[in-house]
Order: sequence, then C-alpha cells, then structure tokens
Amino acid sequence: MSWSDPIADMLTRVRNAHKAEHETVSMPFSRLKGEVAQVLKREGFIVDYSVENGLPKLLTLVLKYTAEHESVIRGLKRESRPGLRRYVEAAKVPRVLGGQGIAILSTSSGILTDREARGQHVGGEVLCTVW
Repeated sequence: MSWSDPIADMLTRVRNAHKAEHETVSMPFSRLKGEVAQVLKREGFIVDYSVENGLPKLLTLVLKYTAEHESVIRGLKRESRPGLRRYVEAAKVPRVLGGQGIAILSTSSGILTDREARGQHVGGEVLCTVW
C-alpha cells in the first residue's frame, strides 16, 4: 500500500498508541522511518525499536511511559509535508519548547536532531517536532 506521507502516518500511529496506552506499535518499515525511530530512541522518547523481516517488513516501536503510566511523548507535530516542504538554513534551525523537545531534520549529514544540526552547522528539511 502506498501513502502520500508515510512520516505523518508513523507519527499518527505513535500518537494513537500512546492515547490507547499500548506498549508497542507496528508500522510498515522504510529506511527513513527507521532513522527517525533511531533518533527517538537516542533522545529517550521510546524504549527501543526493532525491524521484523517478512512481507511486508515491519518496524515495531516499544513506547516509553513514566512511573505513573503517562506518556513520555507529550506531543508530535509534522512540520514539513508533501504539499508544503519546510527547509531551514543552519542559522535558523528551530528550538522546540526552549530545548525541552526536539526537531528532527533531514540533512545532508543524515537524520539529525536540532541540537546536532546546530552543532554541525547544517540546515535541512524539518520533518517533525517532538516534545
């Protein structure tokens, strides 16, 4: 099956799974989604992720909750979309909630967080923000 915006589909699945208090969420795998999952794990928004080989190949995220069983992810927002791409230069990489959240960017150096992009002095397409 083909979607016009697979990243928005991924974020919606994660948002819905958190609202339903699921432990895991699965979705069709793509390299871009895998790299976004890697950033979410590195930044502590999810516990882990795995890629299950099969037809179709699936990406499974293990969601993270606090001790009170509240979601660690308070919000997800798709910034750049197929109808309106949002690119920023290195000097204008956005800060999310004063550094409390992250912006995930697709850059010439790969998929990076806003802090990593500022540190490497690269800009790119702002895929989404997570807080």
